[in-house]
Amino acid sequence: MTLPQTGLNTGSHDLPVTPALAAFMGTRWAPTPLPADRRVPGHDRFPGRRARLGAAFPGERLIVPAGRLKVRCNDLDHRFRPHSAYVWLTGLTGEDQADHVLVLEPAGPQGHEPVLYLRPRSPRDGGEFYRDRRYGEFWVGRRPDLAEAARLTGVRTEHLDDLGKLLAGPQPPTRVLAGTDARVDDATGRPGAHAGADGELAAVLSELRLVKDTWEVDQLQLAVDHTVTGFEDVVRALPTALRHHRGERWIEGVFDLRARAEGNGSAYTTIAASGAHACVLHWIRNDGPLDPDSLLLLDAGVETDTLYAADVTRTLPLSGTFTPVQRQAYDLVLAAQSAGIAALRPGARFRDFHRAAMRVIAEGLADWGVLRIPAEQALADDNGLYRRYTLCGSGHMLGLDYHDCARSRADRYLDGVLEEGMVLTVEPGLYLQPDDETLPVELRGLGIRIEDDLVITAEGARLMSGALPRTAGDVEAWMAALLE
Repeated sequence: MTLPQTGLNTGSHDLPVTPALAAFMGTRWAPTPLPADRRVPGHDRFPGRRARLGAAFPGERLIVPAGRLKVRCNDLDHRFRPHSAYVWLTGLTGEDQADHVLVLEPAGPQGHEPVLYLRPRSPRDGGEFYRDRRYGEFWVGRRPDLAEAARLTGVRTEHLDDLGKLLAGPQPPTRVLAGTDARVDDATGRPGAHAGADGELAAVLSELRLVKDTWEVDQLQLAVDHTVTGFEDVVRALPTALRHHRGERWIEGVFDLRARAEGNGSAYTTIAASGAHACVLHWIRNDGPLDPDSLLLLDAGVETDTLYAADVTRTLPLSGTFTPVQRQAYDLVLAAQSAGIAALRPGARFRDFHRAAMRVIAEGLADWGVLRIPAEQALADDNGLYRRYTLCGSGHMLGLDYHDCARSRADRYLDGVLEEGMVLTVEPGLYLQPDDETLPVELRGLGIRIEDDLVITAEGARLMSGALPRTAGDVEAWMAALLE
């Protein structure tokens, strides 16, 4: 006789469990409590964040799910990362947060009471802890119990199973963070119909994150510092990567090793683009060889354990030295980036740094004869012909997401004004496609991007990634020193 597998996430090839084994597995386990003084990092900041969110929606229930697991193949899930809004409100960052939900319950004049609906530890008197491949402690690791989670966060906790009872009862006006958890939408009986309301919650959550506090800036600086080390690792690994038939993938692996060792992992899929692959904005196949006569565009960032992201790009000569044509194109992109950085200051409009960078690019392309119209004409809003060679914007907000605060409304972000404490990237580029017959042959197939992370200060902006060289000469000297 064997026990049924009802309700457990087991595999078709799992060995059967007898009643005798089940009884034996349920006995003689010592307690393993978490340290009583353990708290989430930066724990004193989260009550204020929740209060600011609640103040924007008085009298309404706000539901912010962490998100759900997604199958990669058969019984294997992708690594789980909680939704950034959930992280920002709770400080809970682990893979064990799958399915968990934060509810801000309206509490009259006091504002909102936060309640976390969590999956507690697997009890040792059942089979989940050793049989369930998705949630079992012996399969995926220990979770806090409800009391431990309450101590970690300072928030009241309830069993995840009780969320359905809450949502089935009398409903105050309720908003569910858009696109995070269809199960919650289904339970509230509001799929799709209130998408606009949910979108407003997402927008407010994004906008509240636009300005970073000092702790967040420190976390972002930590991410940048580890990223600098990862770039150094890559340069040291170039001789081996150049010999490998998929050198791009070797580069990806080298950087991702550093990201995983020092933080949660890579903040996004590493772009290791050699030669004409660098003309593909999000080249993540990384399956090509490295040509020593070409450039390597490396766009990579470390995500800290607190899930703050760096986002840095350097374009490196694989021979160690730029050719005259490569240097000409590189210097134009560097001049554009420098103009963009110079435009950063509190009170400037977000678009100003992009416009400053694009003016330099357009003038350079016109000087080269690539643009056959004056730069001023190409820069006109109803023209934009230079964009054939630049393709996208010159930067974005940075924080818990590498493209942070993306649900913010245009008047607060794209058309908004920069404020002290905002963190962003400046990353103009030239993408000169290999089949573009408007270009002279010697320029075709060049892809160059230079990207740095900056925090807006009272005086202007501080370059957070300045430990990496930017000028062509400094890049060459840096590479030579690392390859000695």
